[in-house]
Amino acid sequence: MIDSRRAAVGTPRISGHRRERGVTLIGLLFWAVIVACVALVAMKVLPTLNEYYTIQRAVNKIAQEHPSTVPEVRTAFDKQKDIEYSIQAVSGKDLEITKENERLVIRFAYDKEIELVEPVYLVIKYKGQSR
Repeated sequence: MIDSRRAAVGTPRISGHRRERGVTLIGLLFWAVIVACVALVAMKVLPTLNEYYTIQRAVNKIAQEHPSTVPEVRTAFDKQKDIEYSIQAVSGKDLEITKENERLVIRFAYDKEIELVEPVYLVIKYKGQSR
């Protein structure tokens, strides 16, 4: 049962048309397009991030093993690449290997070109080094 006294006393009635609030169809379509574009970019970029972190882990693992020569480092990375199927962008010959303060440092850098929609590409530059 509705308390008619509270309705009459507590809130004044607004005469005329009340303005309704909500999402319009155009607003809904606008946000759907924005969400779809962000999802498309995320689906294309996330695998490249996974590849980068896999390369980083492989480089760190090899540097911790303290190989004695440059060819050993390259061979170890190529073996790791054969184990990790997600590594496609870098091979052992692409690594830059140096010694700094008696510590082995392995560096890598590469560009990843991602096709978003036929004429539109996204280029991401990745680089990293062993810790």
